Amino acid sequence: MTEQTYSIDLDLKEVTAMVDSFVPYIYEDELYGRVGMNLPRLTPGAVLLRLRRLNALRGNMNANQITALDTVTIAHNQARNEWGVAYAKKLTHEAESRLRDIQIYVKECRDDPRMAASAYLPEALRRTMVQEVLTALGGNADGLKPKVRQADSGLRNHTQPCPFLWDAVLQPIYPQAEFWWLYVRPQPPE
Repeated sequence: MTEQTYSIDLDLKEVTAMVDSFVPYIYEDELYGRVGMNLPRLTPGAVLLRLRRLNALRGNMNANQITALDTVTIAHNQARNEWGVAYAKKLTHEAESRLRDIQIYVKECRDDPRMAASAYLPEALRRTMVQEVLTALGGNADGLKPKVRQADSGLRNHTQPCPFLWDAVLQPIYPQAEFWWLYVRPQPPE
């Protein structure tokens, strides 16, 4: 996972490819868009995740990276503004899908704790993208909050504190109070 060995250049490459494909993706029905070989799937949450990290690390960038970030941010914001209703709908769809997947993982934690312990990192990423979506939806996220509480409760029941899961450069971007799931993991049964 790129979150464990973080690269500004890779995040810029991925978010640029995603935003370049944002239209027509944003108004189509498919949730997980394709942007190319060996690249993560396109969702609004995946874009927002990368934009948060890149903007937070702006001080670590060279002039070319800053220009690329500014360009992709402007393009994303334009698409978001132009397709606001479709964007909000896609955000809600993404959160619901990712929360369902987390609930499946929680069930797997009960059924096979050993497997669940080794499969937590994608869930931490999934939950982080849900948080990005909730932030983007703001007051429009109220209908998702019970599902988030349920997913979080399930994760908390099967995890224990641990050091930050991702590359240390990302830790200041994800404070433990707000992103607690990045500071826990399931312990395999003995």
